[in-house]
Amino acid sequence: MTFPPCARDGVRALANSKIREVANAGIGRAGVLPFWFGEPDDVTPAFIRAAAVASLDAGETFYAHNLGIPELRAALAAYTARLHGRCAVENIAVTNSGMNALMLCFQALIAPGDRVVAVTPLWPNLVEGPRILSADVHRVALDFDAHGGWRLDLGRLLAALTPATRVLIVNSPNNPTGWTLRRAEQEAILAHCRARGIWIIADDAYERMVFAGTVAPSFLDIAAPEDRVVSANTFSKSWLMTGWRLGWITGPAPLVEDIGKIIEYNTSCAQTFVQRAGVAAVTGGDAVTAGFVDRLRRARDFLHRALAGIDGIEAAVPPGAMYAFFRVRGMTDSLAFCKRLVAEHGLGVAPGIAFGPEGEGCVRWCFAAGEETLAEGVRRLARGLGR
Repeated sequence: MTFPPCARDGVRALANSKIREVANAGIGRAGVLPFWFGEPDDVTPAFIRAAAVASLDAGETFYAHNLGIPELRAALAAYTARLHGRCAVENIAVTNSGMNALMLCFQALIAPGDRVVAVTPLWPNLVEGPRILSADVHRVALDFDAHGGWRLDLGRLLAALTPATRVLIVNSPNNPTGWTLRRAEQEAILAHCRARGIWIIADDAYERMVFAGTVAPSFLDIAAPEDRVVSANTFSKSWLMTGWRLGWITGPAPLVEDIGKIIEYNTSCAQTFVQRAGVAAVTGGDAVTAGFVDRLRRARDFLHRALAGIDGIEAAVPPGAMYAFFRVRGMTDSLAFCKRLVAEHGLGVAPGIAFGPEGEGCVRWCFAAGEETLAEGVRRLARGLGR
């Protein structure tokens, strides 16, 4: 018996995650080195875990406010103000993960048929999320130079931001490339979007993962309270909390109030004991973040020195995030290439095509790992390339 399609056409047309496709081919195989996901290899610090345990022991197992417990919203407002100069509790919504934060922003701002522009290559969720809502997504690709790294053609982006555009999506520092917006570029983009009434959704998951300074340039630094700028963020990277699924939104107060309504019809609220862990992280985790970024810097430099010794690899040192995104000369099917690396060499990396057609011919390698593990991974890559 044949059943008719269950999901609507827009959902059925969504691309499957090619990162997950490679990972599924390797998960459970003995000896595979997994660099495919963007995840630190350290556990969440003990003081953060202890805050969650104390909350559970205190019986905090009930529903919370849609927008988050007051203590966490206040802590996030203070944290954001410290980094970016201005933020009030009314500008903060606590969410069940950074991805949930992004989807809530999409649901609040995007309607079927809306024109959405995204700077790519890009983590696939940021393109497919608007497509779930039947948006018309236009890609503006970064340019790559092995010496200069990934660069934005600002003129090309501004030309794509027509008056018909509803939303611009920017992820900086960028997953997968590590590309990071410069202040002058942000000012030009904000002025252009302000004049045309275009919303900017900034995925700021990696804002603390920068290797010069302590925080990446942010639209929040330069936006006025009335600007159409909204930031989605996560506890996953800065405080080693990927499995906790906790994030937040910073945006204009009227938008945040409306997002609270959508939260009610999505998840109702984030778990209180997880939010207590978030309070501990955001108020006492500066050393955790600094230590993690320092470790990432050393891992980045180690990996890129090693990759430079392999003929056929074109890699530029990224200024931010936690990934090496490099070209493999002559490779035209990154999905097949990465599957072969898993099957034949026990090396798990993400195919560039997962991040859009601009990424084909490239591989993404998460370098949040120890040097011995990275070195063994490089040896396996070299064998896979016949070097």
